[in-house]
Amino acid sequence: MAAEGTLFDLTGKVAVITGSSRGIGKAIAERMAQHGAKVTISSRKAGPCEEVAAEINAKYGDGTAIAVPANISSKEDLQRLVDETKAAFGKVDIVVCNAASNPYYGPMAGIADDQFRKILDNNIISNNWLISMVVPEMKERKDGAVIIVSSIGGLRGNTVIGAYNISKAADFQLARNLAHEYGPYGIRVNCIAPGLIKTDFAKALWDNPETLKRSTETVPLRRIGDPDEIAGAAVFLASAAGTFMTGQAMVVDGGATA
Repeated sequence: MAAEGTLFDLTGKVAVITGSSRGIGKAIAERMAQHGAKVTISSRKAGPCEEVAAEINAKYGDGTAIAVPANISSKEDLQRLVDETKAAFGKVDIVVCNAASNPYYGPMAGIADDQFRKILDNNIISNNWLISMVVPEMKERKDGAVIIVSSIGGLRGNTVIGAYNISKAADFQLARNLAHEYGPYGIRVNCIAPGLIKTDFAKALWDNPETLKRSTETVPLRRIGDPDEIAGAAVFLASAAGTFMTGQAMVVDGGATA
C-alpha cells in the first residue's frame, strides 16, 4: 500500500502496457504517466511506439516513457519487452495486457483453425506469458498489479465475434485463477471489461452512422465510450485506491450490460 501521496499516485511505479501506441492502451499509458508512473510503450511497429513515448516525455519529462516494439505472439519479443523495461527503469510494478487480435468476423462454424488459434494464442496465452515473466520480481517485493483488458463481449454471446468473445471470457477466468495463485504475495490481478469504445480496433462497430445507432440505442448513456474513459479504471486498479481488489472484472460500458 502507498503510504505517501494520493490514492491514485503512481510515483515510483513502472508500468508495461501492450498495444499502447493507440486507443485504450495509449490512453492508459498517458494517464499512468500523468499520475507519476514510468511507462513502456509497446506495439508491433517501432514508429508509432516512439511517437507516443516522445509525446509523453514532452509532457511529463524526459525519461518518463520508453518505446519497446514487440509482437505479443512472440515469447522472445515479450521477454525482450520485460528485459528492456528493467534495463531502463530497474523493475516492473504494473503490467497491462491490452493488445489483442480479432482476425475473423462471422459464425463459429466458418472460422479457420489458424484464425481461431491466433485469437486464443494472442488474447489468452500471450497474456499468461507476459504475466509469468514479471511475477517473480513482484513476488519478491510482495507487491504488483496485473491488469488484463478484456471486454463485455466475454459476458455475452454474439453471432459475429464469437471466437473473440470466447477469448475474452477466458481472460476473466485467467484473472481469477492468477488472483488465487499470486494473492498470497500481495499481487493483484484484475480485468477491465470495456463496452464499445471509439478505437480503430472497434471501427467496424461505430464508423457507419447506422451501425453506431444500432450499437448505442439500448445503452443507457446512448453513446460509445472514449479510450480515456477506460484509463481511469486502469489507474484505479494499479494504485493504492485498488489495493483490496483482485480477481475481478470491472465493467466500464455506459450501462450496456445493465
